[in-house]
Amino acid sequence: MKVGLLGQFGSGNTGNDGSLEAMLNFLRASRPDAELICICSNPKAVTEHYDVDAISIGGIPDRGPKFNQINRLLGGIPRRLLSFRAALNQLKGTDLVIVPGTGILDDFQETAFGWPFVILRWCLAARLRNASIAFVSIGAGPITQPLSRLFLKTGARMAGYRSYRDDLSRDFMKSIGFDVRRDPVSADLAFALPPADEPVVPAGHDVRVGVGVMSYSGWKKAGEKGELIYRTYLKKLETLITWMHERGLEVRLLTGDSVDRQAVTDIMKMIDSHDLADGPRIIAEEMTSLHDVMAQIAQTDIVVATRYHNVVCALRMERPVISIGYAEKNNALLGATGLSEYCHHVETFDVDVLKQQVTRMLADRTRLAGEVKRGVAVFHAKLAEQEAVIRGKLGDPPALKPAVKSAA
Repeated sequence: MKVGLLGQFGSGNTGNDGSLEAMLNFLRASRPDAELICICSNPKAVTEHYDVDAISIGGIPDRGPKFNQINRLLGGIPRRLLSFRAALNQLKGTDLVIVPGTGILDDFQETAFGWPFVILRWCLAARLRNASIAFVSIGAGPITQPLSRLFLKTGARMAGYRSYRDDLSRDFMKSIGFDVRRDPVSADLAFALPPADEPVVPAGHDVRVGVGVMSYSGWKKAGEKGELIYRTYLKKLETLITWMHERGLEVRLLTGDSVDRQAVTDIMKMIDSHDLADGPRIIAEEMTSLHDVMAQIAQTDIVVATRYHNVVCALRMERPVISIGYAEKNNALLGATGLSEYCHHVETFDVDVLKQQVTRMLADRTRLAGEVKRGVAVFHAKLAEQEAVIRGKLGDPPALKPAVKSAA
């Protein structure tokens, strides 16, 4: 059996890569005989990190300046046609193409001919190769551009199996006229990853808060107000972090993508201008996987986060979390774990309200952690149900043939 795994993997986003890792773990346990290949953004990085064969979503190498000039004159059509032919060739012999998790059905920071078109191209190629398609625990919406919506709906419609990571995603697809009657709701695949070890904390330690920092500049890619949105967001975080430091809280900065390191650098420069040498530490260590993120969160008591998978990791580590997210997906997670009142939008959150909620959450963190634990147990149960369904669709691995004994 040959299985392709399609997604934006190897690009530096730890949440996307964590979804891939969870699916690889499941497939290797369920069908150890399967030939796995990842169709992704950075094949070299994926192969190195996950020991799986990988190919590029682009499909074709650079064909030189003359071809590039003709391609530009014809609106990119020649390259798209060649990429589609390459996809057909590369999917030869593939039985199943899986889109594992991630918010694949939205257009955050994308144009229509970015990932929306990639999904359409590869799904169409899979269908023409008679390969089954499965969208597993995906996130959906918003999709703000009409052409992106057309591409993503058409690609998703080709799948024989679809499941969503939350009710919000399923409801969004229904709201845009997509038939979801046979589509179940499960949970985010990253909840299947093991939690980090809990460190031994000495008595009387400083209270510790994780603060997720994101290079956020608005929903649209290269939006005209992007720089203002980014600077306003960082200024609010600087105010919050400075307030935490003044109250004796240790702060640990969290990231979810390689691009977030610039935001960390920028905010540390802003904080350094306050000369906060005395008092608890402000820690900013590098993270390249969800395992790294969870290891950082293991050294916190509560978390304030922007990126979706920072929230996932906090919940996986049974930490109460305040969300300042850029989409409703964060709110869906907190609603399922007893934290609905702690949801804010990244472009409109009030720092004074966050200060009050940090104080309240720290005072009530034992009870809230219990709520989180119960919610995460439900996520695990949903993932187990989904795994049983998918395992049935994969079929049993072929039985091993007994060794032939040589004649005496």
